[in-house]
Amino acid sequence: MTRLLTKCFPSMIKKQLNDKTMKIIVGSSNPVKIKCVRKIFAKYFEKISVEGKKVESKVGRQPESEEETIKGARNRAKGIHTTDNPDFALGIEGGLEHIRKKYYAYAWICIRSKDRKESMGRTASYPLSFRMIDIIKKGKELGEANDIVFKTKKSKIGKGAIGSLSKGYLDRSGLLEQGVICALLPFINKDLYD
Repeated sequence: MTRLLTKCFPSMIKKQLNDKTMKIIVGSSNPVKIKCVRKIFAKYFEKISVEGKKVESKVGRQPESEEETIKGARNRAKGIHTTDNPDFALGIEGGLEHIRKKYYAYAWICIRSKDRKESMGRTASYPLSFRMIDIIKKGKELGEANDIVFKTKKSKIGKGAIGSLSKGYLDRSGLLEQGVICALLPFINKDLYD
């Protein structure tokens, strides 16, 4: 196992072989985001410490374009590096996009390494109901709209809108996991991306 890890992640695994725990900070205090990052990084690295830290996205409460959502994710990851120096900083930002008379929800994930290399990944997108969109247009976030439509509480830190809409077959953490993996690809395949 050590030989395989060293081959795949030479510079990072050397640190791990020296019993150093890899420090990862997520630019959010949302437990769903933190749990998701912990789960994915644990698949690739043996010794990790994952914590959340409230960081401002510097975009609207509910980003409504791909550009704004990417900016929010990048701002969260960059914001961590202004006060901390983790091995990886992650920004996760959910957003909406209006396409062909429908609104779709998704998230962008930005991962920044200690040496400030950056990679982005995106989740799948899914259509939102018109009832949710009407509530969002009145100033609410997607999580709040979901709570109103489905009569739930704090779904933003639980299964999320995707959990409600999919009848529980896919939750917010599962949706975010694919985006985190996609953003991590250049870091776990350094020889292919450098």
